Amino acid sequence: MQMRITIPASGCHWRSRVGFVFGLLCLALGAARAATPLNGAWREVSASDTPQIVLDEYHSGLLKSFDPSLLQRFPNARLGSWVVLAPQPPWNNDERVLTIYPPTLGTVTVYGSDGKQSLALDDFSEPEHGHGRLAWRVPATQAASAPILLKFEPSTNLSAPVRFQLQPWSAYAQQDAQWLVFASASFAVMLAMVLMALCFAWMLRDVTYAWYGGYILCYTLIQGIQTGFLFHPLEWEWMAGTAMLAGTVAIALSVAFASMFMMRFCELQRYARLLRVPIIALAVGMIQLVLMRCSHVPLLVEVAQVLLNPLLMIGAALLLIAAIVAAARGSRQAWFFLAGWTPLLLLTAMTSAQVNGALPQLDWLNDASLAGGAFEAVVLSLGLADRALRLRLDRDVVRGLADYDALTEVLNRRAWGERAGAAMAGDPARSMALLFLDLDHFKLLNDRQGHNTGDRALVAVARALVAELRPADLLGRYGGEEFVALLDATMAEQAMHVATRLCRRVHRLEIPANGDSLLLSISIGVAMRQQGDSLESLIERADQAMYNAKLNGRNQVCMYGDTKLLTSTAPHLHVVERRGSES
Repeated sequence: MQMRITIPASGCHWRSRVGFVFGLLCLALGAARAATPLNGAWREVSASDTPQIVLDEYHSGLLKSFDPSLLQRFPNARLGSWVVLAPQPPWNNDERVLTIYPPTLGTVTVYGSDGKQSLALDDFSEPEHGHGRLAWRVPATQAASAPILLKFEPSTNLSAPVRFQLQPWSAYAQQDAQWLVFASASFAVMLAMVLMALCFAWMLRDVTYAWYGGYILCYTLIQGIQTGFLFHPLEWEWMAGTAMLAGTVAIALSVAFASMFMMRFCELQRYARLLRVPIIALAVGMIQLVLMRCSHVPLLVEVAQVLLNPLLMIGAALLLIAAIVAAARGSRQAWFFLAGWTPLLLLTAMTSAQVNGALPQLDWLNDASLAGGAFEAVVLSLGLADRALRLRLDRDVVRGLADYDALTEVLNRRAWGERAGAAMAGDPARSMALLFLDLDHFKLLNDRQGHNTGDRALVAVARALVAELRPADLLGRYGGEEFVALLDATMAEQAMHVATRLCRRVHRLEIPANGDSLLLSISIGVAMRQQGDSLESLIERADQAMYNAKLNGRNQVCMYGDTKLLTSTAPHLHVVERRGSES
C-alpha cells in the first residue's frame, strides 16, 4: 500500500524560500551531472534462476530495457524481479555509490564482486546507510564497466516506482547531507506545530487543537516511515518489521483526526451542517479499520487492507467538498484549510498516478510530500491562531455587552459591583471614597421633553463624568438617573473636591430640564470607607448623604460623617438654578 499524505510548511520570506529551493535544484542538477550514465533491463524471477543465468540473458538482450534515470515500477511478482544496471562510458574507477530512490518498503538484494548484500529501510546490520534512499557502496574490486545485478525480493507492499543513480562518493555525500538538512527541518517544523497545538489544547481546553496535533503527528509518522527517517538516521530498531502495520494505522488515524479537526475548525455545524454526518461516519470508519488491521485475524486484516485506499479517496474528496462549501458560505477558517489541504491532495494524486506509470520524470514528488507536510502544518497553525484571535475578540465583545450599560457605555450595576467588591477586598487600610450621584429634575425633563431627550441627557452626563474622573476610578450606572463612583486611594478632602468638580461639570452642560427656566444638575453623596465596611454599607451611607444634598436644595455635595453631614455647595451654580426658578 502506498503511504502518501501531505501537509504544508513555510514561514520565511518568499525570497528566502525561492533561494533555498533554487539551491536544492542546483545541487540536484550538479549531482545528476556527476552521476554515471546507466542502461537498465529487468525481468521477473523464475524458480531456476541464478545470478549468472540472468547476466547471460542480459548480454543476449533477452531482458526488458528501461531508463534507470526515470522512475520505473517493477511488479510484485511471486518470486520477485531481477534488475541489471550497466554503467556506460566514460567509466570511473573511483569510489562509487548506487542509490535507489525513493526507498522501497521491501528488500533489495545486490550481487557484487564481494558477494551479495541486502538493502532495506529497517536493516541495521550495515554501518553505512543512505538517508531518504537505499544506498550500496560499490566494492573497489568491481570493475567500473561491470554490470550490477539486483533482485527486488517479493513483498506484500505495494510496489512504488524507483530510479537509480551511480554517483562518485563525494557527490553522494553532498546530496545525502543536503537531504538530511532538508528532512530534519521539515520534521522539526511539523513536530513544533504538534507541541504547540497540544499545549494550547491543554491551556485553552479546546479539543480542536488536540485533533490538529493528532493529525499532524500521524502524518509525521507516515513520512518518517516512507522516507526511512525513523530507521536512518534515528535508528529506531524497535520499529523493524512493523513499517507496514504502523504505516497503515497512521494513515487511518490521520484521516480520522483530520475529519474531526476539519469539522470543528471549519465550523461545519454552522456552515455545512448536512456534511457533518458523513464526516463523522468517515472518522468512525477509519477507527474501525485500525481495529481490524490490528486484530491479527487474517480475514479482518485483508478486508482492512482492501478498504483503506477506497476510503482514503472518498474521505479526501469529502473533506475537500466540505471545506469548499464552508468557505463559500463564509467560513474564514475553511480558506486556511483549503490552502493547506489542496496541495496535499494534488501531491497525493500525482504520486498515485506515478504508481500507475505516469509522470516518470517527477522523481521529486516524494520529497515534495515531506515539504508539503511542513507547509500544511504552518498554514493550519496560522489558521488556528487566527481562530483563537477571532474567538477572543468575540468573547471581549460579549463581555463588553454584558458588563457595560448599552446607553451610557459605563459599567452596569452588576459589573460595577463585582469590580468595586474586588477593589475593596484588597488592603483594608487603603483609603477609598464612594460617590452616589443622582440627577436633579430628570423626571421633569423626561415628562416635558420625552424619553429620547432624557436618554441624550444621560449620555452627555456620563461622558462628562468619565472626562472628569481618573482612569482608575470605577464609574457605573446604578439605575435610572443614578450613578456611583468608587475613588481609590482618596482622602475625604480630595473626594469632596472631585465631587464638587463633577457637580459643576454637569451644570455647565446647560441641559434645560423645563424649557429654559431650569437646568439639569446633580446631587452627590460622599461616604468614606471605614473599618469593617462592606460595599453595601458604603453605598447605603453615600445614598443617605445624597438624599441630604437633595433636601438641602440639590446641585451640591454632602459627605456622610460619624456625627453629622458635611455639606459643600457650589453657590454660584445654586444661584443660577434659583434665579431660573424665580423667573
